[in-house]
Amino acid sequence: MELQDYRREIDRIDDELVRLFEARMRTADGVAEWKRAHGVPVLDAGREREKLREITEKLPEELRDHGAALYSLLFELSRSRQGALLREHTVLTGEIERAIRETPPLFPESAAVACQGVEGAYSQLACERLFRRANEFYFSSFEAVFSAIEKGLCRFGVIPLENSTAGSVNAVYDLMMRHHFHIVRSVRVKVDHNLLAKPGTKLADVKEIFSHEQALSQCERFLQTLPGVKLTPCENTAVAAQMVRDSERTDVAALSARACAELYGLACLAPSVQDQGGNFTRFICIAKDLAIYPGADRTSLMMVLPHKPGALYKVLARFYALGINLNKLESRPIPERNFEFMFYFDLETSVYSPRFIQLMGELEGMCETFSYLGSYTEIV
Repeated sequence: MELQDYRREIDRIDDELVRLFEARMRTADGVAEWKRAHGVPVLDAGREREKLREITEKLPEELRDHGAALYSLLFELSRSRQGALLREHTVLTGEIERAIRETPPLFPESAAVACQGVEGAYSQLACERLFRRANEFYFSSFEAVFSAIEKGLCRFGVIPLENSTAGSVNAVYDLMMRHHFHIVRSVRVKVDHNLLAKPGTKLADVKEIFSHEQALSQCERFLQTLPGVKLTPCENTAVAAQMVRDSERTDVAALSARACAELYGLACLAPSVQDQGGNFTRFICIAKDLAIYPGADRTSLMMVLPHKPGALYKVLARFYALGINLNKLESRPIPERNFEFMFYFDLETSVYSPRFIQLMGELEGMCETFSYLGSYTEIV
């Protein structure tokens, strides 16, 4: 046979597969109606396991893994369609719909905002992009910011989540597992690290540099040109500038934002020393209560999945079946549970889409624990 002959045969088989796929999904519609009438849930895990075993045993050994993958996806598609037809609303979907109705049409222009660090930190720059008039309150740690939101000390909090070059802020993801909050907006802030020192200090005089550990890693190439200089991590870049100002030494410097030079009376020894010019940090704006402002097109979730093969695949297959794009997948180890993880997802989907509400109604039943962190807009 020639190539075109094989292709014609594949086309013929595909036509038959399309016909059979439609017939199978129409039959699944009937199953959904029967389950509605008899009050039976969509998922029958035992039936799916038995069906998958029967199918794979009918296939040649070399095709069984492929067949299992194909039918697992087919089961997900069938279950997703049944869920859409039944339109079963959960407590969560009700809360989401209420938040959409009751959230004000405009994001606040001013508010009390909790930030980690001191004045001049990149968190302050994030606040200035989020709010026209932010009343910042500074806390010594990320955990203190989360606690300030939970206790109602501030309406909003601003937390760095990830950097385009240094990656995720793991300490924040770990804290997210322990605190109750919702994400109401996010923003990307361009990172511009400058080497700041007291007026009169020369670059050759510098013996020690203070900064946040991520800032130090983001300026690695520049720092390699300063052999013998001690690198000292601290809480954040603005604290580093404050430490230089308060030090009696004249041989110390800080990697900080340019705004810190004027704020703390320092001179810039070297501007924009980060390794990559396109360096951005993504900050999330958190609040205690769920609020979904108009235009929300990004959703964040956290979940613990059953510790068994295929658990993550089934969740990802559900996103795929509903045509929902996954922007980020992060995993963090769960304390005291060996080799088990909390998964964090960022989804790109309009909060007004029926598929989004359907997904929120289905995911809870697939997880050991499920946290809906919020739906929001990201400022870029």
